[in-house]
Formats: sequence, C-alpha cells, structure tokens
Amino acid sequence: MSHVAYEEPLLSREESGLRRFNGAPAATVHEALLACCGSDRWAARITAHRPYPDLAALLAAADEAAYDLSPADLGRALAAESAADRCAHASRTDVPQAAATALRAGFAAYEASFGHTFVISLDGRAPDEYLGQVLADIRTRLGNDPEEERAVAADELRRLGRTRLGALLTRLADGSDGLDGFDGDAPVGSPVVPAPGGAPEMPRPR
Repeated sequence: MSHVAYEEPLLSREESGLRRFNGAPAATVHEALLACCGSDRWAARITAHRPYPDLAALLAAADEAAYDLSPADLGRALAAESAADRCAHASRTDVPQAAATALRAGFAAYEASFGHTFVISLDGRAPDEYLGQVLADIRTRLGNDPEEERAVAADELRRLGRTRLGALLTRLADGSDGLDGFDGDAPVGSPVVPAPGGAPEMPRPR
C-alpha cells in the first residue's frame, strides 16, 4: 500500500500576513491598528470583526469603519497625525531649499486654518511625484471652508488607513516579530506614508 503525504499549500504573502493578523491577541492587534489610524473606535471595530477571509474583506471593513467615525472620533484620529510632512521625504531624496521652505509655510498655514495636521494619501503616485503632489494639494485645500476640508481630510485618512493596513500585513508576512505597531516605513515598492504619533520630520534642504 502506498502512502501519500499531504502538505499544506504554500500561502501567499497576503494570506500569510492575514493569518497572523487574524490569529494575534485582540489587544495586540488593536494597538497595531492605532498606528494605521489613530481612532480607538476604528481599531476596535476592525479587531472585533476578525477573522477576515481575505485582504479585500479587511479593507472593506476598514473603509466602513472610517465612514462611520463620529466627528469626535475623526478629531482624535486627525490629532494623532503628527508627521504629515514626511510625505515629502518619501522619495528618500534631498529636497531643494525652496521646496522645504514652501512645505513648512504650507503646513503652518494649513494647521492655523483648520486646527489639525495636513494629511494626504500618496497611494498610486510615483515617488518623484510626491513632493509636487503634496505642495499642490496644500495650496488647493487651503481654499476649502472648514466643513469641506474636514470631509477631504477624512477621506485622505481613510485611504491612508488602507495603505498602512496593507503594509502592516506585508510586515507580518515577512516575519516581523509581533504586532508592535507600524513605523511608517512601507515595504519596497509601496508609497512611504506618514504614521501617526511620531515627531514631525522635515526634509533636508539641499
């Protein structure tokens, strides 16, 4: 009689990361999710609805949770964003002095107008487009009224959460020890986006 050995199919990186995400302790997952979006309600809702069958389901849940944030929840999530200017440094290149000066002035004007840090998702943009996109969006969004800009910022925060979730799963798939938060450095090939809670990091003028 012949014996056939059955092996578990190899998991894709996405499946491997999601399996670790689904199986980790709730408190640990909640803490890691706060590094994707600084809302306790958002993190608690995503944690509570595990397990997710695939990445699409996880991202859909993240979107739904973001859309359902109350004004107070959104305010807390925006308050956690304290490193938006790292977007401009995402290409890992030095920034011209004039651009660095424009960024500082733009961020200061934005925060004075709206009372929270400028947030933007650069998902889908090439690294050499990051700086120009940030500068252009600051100029455009400074013309919004507070209510309109609150809606724009909420949508950018939702998109940032999606990108950070995908990067978190990639970290887990690559064997990161524990769900200990996300430091803002996305994997190679993904946009580097700001993570909440860090000190502002202005690009180096050249």
